Amino acid sequence: MDEFLRREIIMEHYQNPRHKKTVTDSNYQKVNTNNASCIDNLDLFVRIKDNIIEDICFDGEACAISTSSCSIMITNLIGKTVEEAKNYVKNFEAMINEEPYDEEVLNEALAYNEVYKQNNRKNCALLPYKGIKKVLDND
Repeated sequence: MDEFLRREIIMEHYQNPRHKKTVTDSNYQKVNTNNASCIDNLDLFVRIKDNIIEDICFDGEACAISTSSCSIMITNLIGKTVEEAKNYVKNFEAMINEEPYDEEVLNEALAYNEVYKQNNRKNCALLPYKGIKKVLDND
């Protein structure tokens, strides 16, 4: 993916994040994830039924990388089984950590394939994934 397209995807999901809202429905699991070293603080609201992720929303304050990463993650995970979601998360983490990964699984998340070049941004890109893993591991 070229640098222009990468920036365009990240900025689009930062300026117009998908599924950004607070949910009070008791059918959703809520999990908070934050970076202690900056302002990034996100709440994820996840509804899983019959092993399928039916919906995910988020709210909070975060930088462009965390916000866009969360928006893209959610877009990719809605409708997936818990196992498919775990595979997606595993591949995203591998990409961020410069390990072998399956590009076909990640879709727009490939925009972060060079985040490793700025080590401090790795935490930003991984922030929503830390939150979703808490939910997936408990389901």
